[in-house]
Amino acid sequence: MNRYRMRFAPQIWKPALSPSLVRWLRPLRERQQRRIVNIETIDVHGAQYVREALDAGDGLLIMPNHSSHADPYVIYAAADQVSTPLYIMATWHVFHDRTFIGQWMLRKHGCFSVDREANDIGAFRLATELLQKKPEPLVIFPEGEIYHCNQRVTPFRDGAAAIAVAAARKAKRTIRCVPCAIFYRYEEDPTEALKETMGELEEVILWRRRPEVPLDKRIYDFAEVLLVVKELEYFGEARTGKLPERIESLRDYILSQVEERHGLTDRSKGVPERVKAARRTIIEKRSAEGTSGDDKRILDEDLEDLFLVVQSFSYTGDYVMDHPSVERMAETIDKFEEDVLRKATASIRAKRKVEVRFAPPIEVSGDRKARNQIPALSSQVETQVQQMLDVSEASLSP
Repeated sequence: MNRYRMRFAPQIWKPALSPSLVRWLRPLRERQQRRIVNIETIDVHGAQYVREALDAGDGLLIMPNHSSHADPYVIYAAADQVSTPLYIMATWHVFHDRTFIGQWMLRKHGCFSVDREANDIGAFRLATELLQKKPEPLVIFPEGEIYHCNQRVTPFRDGAAAIAVAAARKAKRTIRCVPCAIFYRYEEDPTEALKETMGELEEVILWRRRPEVPLDKRIYDFAEVLLVVKELEYFGEARTGKLPERIESLRDYILSQVEERHGLTDRSKGVPERVKAARRTIIEKRSAEGTSGDDKRILDEDLEDLFLVVQSFSYTGDYVMDHPSVERMAETIDKFEEDVLRKATASIRAKRKVEVRFAPPIEVSGDRKARNQIPALSSQVETQVQQMLDVSEASLSP
């Protein structure tokens, strides 16, 4: 998982979408898609659902899963096949880490920043207004983070659904949410490259390389070593039991300890939302005038703990064992590469193809009296995205 600076956004980047420039730059995007993320083919299913809703003048919120750094290339390539540019909400770090020209290009492609650590009312209002007024779809990735779990959706956060509901309550047109599944598969066998990276990882923990051991077992054994190290750090002893339960136990313990230190008592929400609330509290304390160097060091350690919580959230413990496909093994090694070898992004080891599936759009009610509308909508979209991923994964079976 990418490490990024945990602080409030230093500035705001607003969209400056230029449909003509987007059309003109399509060949460049296609070249970058092949050269940078090694994707040769993108098959789009259900594009007619998006096109029909756009032709009807509806406001569309596209809600895809977010398993890869290649997702922005893929979603724009799919939009090219629908013949529409996009607006895309992205974390401010995407802009901050680029040159002025890179930032300008993102804005011309409809991207705008959001501060995920704060209650970014400005980004919320902008997204709502785009849905109410603009002819182009808005794209928000409800998972928030890139978890490298392409075949299993992690829980959708409610922010995207909240934007859709807020837009529907004051819109003069129909607002719809479009479930979107992005599924990657290898066209070339990456196994030898995966074994090489696995060997590097084994050497990091002072093991010999074990090429004679099946790759899925090497992955599982390596994960258990990492977990034991963290159990010793936080519990003072290595625990026993199944990997998924031990990961969850460690994650819950670390998160609860951070929350307790900062007086946070709400345990009703999911892990991502609890982490967000804790991060916001800690960043506010760290940014306050008069915070000493020692206090900042302690707060930074709490932020590191929260980053570990998010990392562990992406390791379910049974992802490879449940179905040891080359895609699942590759994704897990991708996470090891970023988390252990500290690479900015995981290596692209072989040519890939992608399936993008759009489900029929879901009309969003503007009824203010509707109860639990936001979580229900978010859950409905999440379920449909998982079902479409299941269809794509089933097609991998011989």
